[in-house]
Amino acid sequence: MFTIYQMAYFNKITISVLLFSLFLVLPIPCLANSRILALVEQPPLVLKYHNGALLKGHVTINLIWYGKFSSNQRAIIIDFIQSLSPNHTRRQPHPSAGSWWRTTEEYKGGPSVISLGKQIFDQKYSQGKLLKDPQLESLASKATQSNSIAVVLTAADVAVEDFCLNRCGMHEWTRGKKGSKYAYAWVGNSASQCPGQCAWPFYKPIVGPQTPPLVAPNGDVGVDGMVINLATVLAGTVTNPFDGGYYQGPANAPLEAVSACTGIFGSGAFPGFPGNTLVDKTTGSSYNADGVNGRKYLLPAMWNPKTSTCKTLV
Repeated sequence: MFTIYQMAYFNKITISVLLFSLFLVLPIPCLANSRILALVEQPPLVLKYHNGALLKGHVTINLIWYGKFSSNQRAIIIDFIQSLSPNHTRRQPHPSAGSWWRTTEEYKGGPSVISLGKQIFDQKYSQGKLLKDPQLESLASKATQSNSIAVVLTAADVAVEDFCLNRCGMHEWTRGKKGSKYAYAWVGNSASQCPGQCAWPFYKPIVGPQTPPLVAPNGDVGVDGMVINLATVLAGTVTNPFDGGYYQGPANAPLEAVSACTGIFGSGAFPGFPGNTLVDKTTGSSYNADGVNGRKYLLPAMWNPKTSTCKTLV
């Protein structure tokens, strides 16, 4: 189940360009025509609940670091996960990563209380540097447990099946030996492979408007991009862990809590423009959420089931 469809963002750009081109070539309606042409109002975005289990209550995030990450890179991601925990959110000013995560409470079943679990380090590339889905599942199986998400994080020099083609990360589920279901996810560092696809808006997109990229809030384009994609798969996992939760479209290619709001980070967003963000006066970096240890993050909009809209922090 792929949950990050960055390519959907580029498809939106292509559609926008085609519509703009049609506007240029089609004649302007005669002024004598008394009919007023109006934009067609889009129906509200609705993710249907399919009556399946959600990950609610205490949810443990176990990390499998595959490949070589610097201590600072690991700290950026660990601090993000810690920022989602209610044990830390009270100390964060608004807007915060914690307030972003609390949107998941609007889904059925109440809150998903995040905590960081165990970490496994595989710096010797035990499965090689070209991974396919069965290998991701195998790596995740080392850290599966009840009501948890095992997250495989791959370093910049690791290639993954379909990485950069139609996904920057994904979440899935598997069964244990006793038949229990376990959720797992994967996110890759795209810094050296496809930052224009998987680290946007911190890098110019491969297609579409070539607007200047935003400055990454933690100074690492690849890892700050991973945070965006990690946020996407975590929200998708707790609200649709086993294909029976909240989503729109086919079950094998769903739009979920965040992937339904692709490319939106602030108010006024449109294809090619992430929206209005906050800017750090010292570094010039763009962000919309504060985290623990003085961290700042740029987090994607999340669909709010109460309003049927993509909710942004700023």
